Amino acid sequence: MSAVPAPRLAAYRTEDIQVLEGLEPVRKRPAMYIGGVDNKGLHHLAWEILDNAVDEYINGFADHVQVTLHKSGTALTVADNGRGIPVDIHPKHKKSGLELVLTVLHAGGKFGETDSGYMHSGGLHGVGASVVNALSKKLVATVKRDGFEYQQSFAKGTPLGKIEKIGPFRGHGTSIYFEPDESIFKHVKFDGDVLKARLEDMSFIHSGLHITYKNEVTGETLELANPGGLPAFLTKLVTDAQKPSVTEAAFSASRDTGSKIEVALQWTESTEETYRSYVNGIRTPNGGTHENGLKSALRKAVNSYIETHDIKVKGLKITAEDIREGVVAVLSVFVREPQFEGQTKQRLNNPDVEGAVDNFVRPALEAWLNNNKTAADAIVGRIVLAARAREASRAAVTEVKRKAPGSKRLSLPGKLADCKSTNWEETELFIVEGDSAGGSAKQGRNNVTQAVLPLRGKILNCEEQTTAKALGNQEIADLVTAIGTGAGEKFHYEGLRYGKIILLMDADSDGCHISTLLLDFFFRHMHELVKRGHVYIAQPPLFRLNVGKETLWARDDAHKAEIKAGLKANAKVEETRFKGLGEMDAKDLARTTLDPKFRILLKVDTDNPIDADQAFMELLGKEAEHRYKFIMEKAEHADADKLDV
Repeated sequence: MSAVPAPRLAAYRTEDIQVLEGLEPVRKRPAMYIGGVDNKGLHHLAWEILDNAVDEYINGFADHVQVTLHKSGTALTVADNGRGIPVDIHPKHKKSGLELVLTVLHAGGKFGETDSGYMHSGGLHGVGASVVNALSKKLVATVKRDGFEYQQSFAKGTPLGKIEKIGPFRGHGTSIYFEPDESIFKHVKFDGDVLKARLEDMSFIHSGLHITYKNEVTGETLELANPGGLPAFLTKLVTDAQKPSVTEAAFSASRDTGSKIEVALQWTESTEETYRSYVNGIRTPNGGTHENGLKSALRKAVNSYIETHDIKVKGLKITAEDIREGVVAVLSVFVREPQFEGQTKQRLNNPDVEGAVDNFVRPALEAWLNNNKTAADAIVGRIVLAARAREASRAAVTEVKRKAPGSKRLSLPGKLADCKSTNWEETELFIVEGDSAGGSAKQGRNNVTQAVLPLRGKILNCEEQTTAKALGNQEIADLVTAIGTGAGEKFHYEGLRYGKIILLMDADSDGCHISTLLLDFFFRHMHELVKRGHVYIAQPPLFRLNVGKETLWARDDAHKAEIKAGLKANAKVEETRFKGLGEMDAKDLARTTLDPKFRILLKVDTDNPIDADQAFMELLGKEAEHRYKFIMEKAEHADADKLDV
């Protein structure tokens, strides 16, 4: 037998190190700046330019914005009547202000160090306009200021020539025309309805702004202006959702001193709570400290009203969730230096904003409740009903457990590490992949409220299987026994033993496959758990980054790149990639994935059960042609860098 030669290591020299300059990083890693190159990322380009235009209104320099979707559907123009981007030559960089803003990352007048007049702004990172330019095959900027009109064209972030003075012009403002680059995005056609919905929202949030929307694809022109502001927006949200309100009157309040805060809210008969929050006019779908302040104010104000008026709720403990059930709220805050989570600004992190919102909303809501006693009593009555319904549900579960506590515990799977608490409202079941990960999870959990059930490998594909056949699989049978509800026709919600059922899998293709198989089983055979919001997916980190004495955690490659981009240029980073959860120390797993104070959970929901049914059938059904069709139709959406082949 001949010896196998040792593998020859590729040379790695200084000249192999790449330095991305100018806007190259944006084109190389667009997801770091706009979240992805899908439809959401495409529209994020529009939001970046639109937010810059609205910033002129926010700071008192404009009152009109016009958005035009051109006939091709792949080009957009956003124009405002603000001051116009400066066009004079920068003394240090020897370029016009317009060229700097559109070609240099972190160039702008919103960093708080210049007298630019931007007290509040949605675009504080100085990358929005230049990112749009970098990801557009064509961009034309037109500026009207100082009695003249100027224009400059770009392609993929590169100027096609110097800024030109077109001629004299009366008026002022900025107009940006751009066409996204089809070599970057999977699709480059804008959705007219998505644009329209965003602009309608903005017209309510900025009640003094006049917005014109021209859709040349459909020939539609809309003039949007809503001086009614947030109260009118709230009415629209409640009406559109067809949620009967508890009271005819809604609460609203605003202040314009210091940090501007506006809020409007109303209790409805819905079992859900709905929040629309904005920071400097930008939607924050993941909430943040401003939403936390509002929720805290709701709890305190209602509890104060109950205590002040000595409303009897004998034997009934009213929780914050009871108080917030059915609330529909719109919150808008303006912050001088907002700290967003990432460039896409999904969540606000400013700690001081929570207290500011709480301290403003709580006394205002207390006063409103006291001055509108009929409405307040109706609201409290609705809250009491919510609390009683919750108590009744818990009592039913307790009764089931009380009748057969011995058999309930004795019949549990041997590999289940159960928790001590029997109150399903506070308990969680982590379904983990493999004994190794299960061991780490068992060591790192809070054994009072958190249970762990390890699974061996991939469970049975239950698509197109009867419940009886599914339960013939030992892993699935153990899972159903641990949850306590039974499955299929024998499902009984009252037997539920855990309030949260959390899928905790490795962050690789096998982990995704196992999660999909489990979700299919829950959807087909225990659908009530999904419908009532008990099923979650954990988001364990894939990377650990040690920067000096600080440890940072990244969910995936894009998150890692985002973290690194925010570090100092000379920062030394020690990087560890986890092959599986079993490689993580129990302490690290607890800190990043198990502890409710630090973890991220994705709640599983089926907004459209028909679409979910179709997706499971295509992905996991017996008919191979469905999968072939699905793959062929969706192949263009796949990120080749992330395929696990």
